[in-house]
Amino acid sequence: MKRTNFFLMSAIVLTAVLLSGCGGSKGSPQPGTEKIRLVLDWTPNTNHTGIYVTKDKGWFAEEGLLVEILMPPEDGALVLLASGKAEFAVDFQETLGPAIAREDPLPVTAAAAIISHNTSGLMSLRARGIRRPRDLAGKRFASWETPLVTAVIRDIVENDGGSFNAVTMIPNYATDAFSALETDVDSIWIYYAWDGIAAELRGTEIDYLDLGKINPALDFYTPVIVVNNNWAAANPGTAKKFLTALSRGYDFAIANPAEAAEILLTYAPELDGDLVRQSQLYLASRYRGDAPRWGEIETARWGGFYRWMYERGLLEKDIGSGGFTNEYLPEPAAERAAASEGSPPEPAAERAAASEGSPPVQR
Repeated sequence: MKRTNFFLMSAIVLTAVLLSGCGGSKGSPQPGTEKIRLVLDWTPNTNHTGIYVTKDKGWFAEEGLLVEILMPPEDGALVLLASGKAEFAVDFQETLGPAIAREDPLPVTAAAAIISHNTSGLMSLRARGIRRPRDLAGKRFASWETPLVTAVIRDIVENDGGSFNAVTMIPNYATDAFSALETDVDSIWIYYAWDGIAAELRGTEIDYLDLGKINPALDFYTPVIVVNNNWAAANPGTAKKFLTALSRGYDFAIANPAEAAEILLTYAPELDGDLVRQSQLYLASRYRGDAPRWGEIETARWGGFYRWMYERGLLEKDIGSGGFTNEYLPEPAAERAAASEGSPPEPAAERAAASEGSPPVQR
């Protein structure tokens, strides 16, 4: 979930993080290096690990790319990306929809899913007794006062037989979930990979309502890698080089979460090391999830969320399954192997059946 209030940090902190995030990496760019600017959605965290792994391992440099990692402005990464001041950005499906459905759509497109399934939901202290959505009635929910937040809470409460009008929506822009829960609110929207894992480490007993499990339409893609359309149209080969390298970084984080966590900590030493390590373990099986390759976006699920938004008046027009592409991702390993052997790739259903393990269980 995009939290624009999160960008109201001090300039000193942002500068420190920017300097650590853009430090040196292994591998030296060769002559003819192409410069890429990637703007994050927030300060470095485990959603971004694959980016820093790719930089550290020199895989961007191997593709002839010099990647600069930027912090977002207060009005968000999409505006900077759309203005041509960056080539790629980290953002969210829920904010991308309104940006491309408006009368003057921003020239941006999602090009990869960082995490395959929605790992966000509602956290409350166990003592509050919020075991299911209808239990929010009579409770105080920390709201960012956006139409999307209101629509989601209304949807899950009313579909569970509760009264949305009985939910007290409290304007709350706290960046510390636990401080909020210990003061004036009963429930807050979090990413489990960060605040949920933090609760585990603290030994805090919580209840967690997984939005994607409550309603499949809410199993949207958050966060995603977004590309500037005009730049990508003029530089499709470079766009593919970038995502080919980035795929290596996330594949590495999937297979080597412990080492990946340490790499992230070298670029963002201000983070809590134990939290980063445990968060990395949690996300290792969720970056790719049940997709045939890291980054792939499923048309039906992407479009399903936008239909849900449109039906609730959250989009100016019905954009169907628009706003994303998988064309810049490298081919899945099965297709690459089949192509090298001269045989046709496996059907998608057979690939899924043969994939490693089962789809991850969302908490």
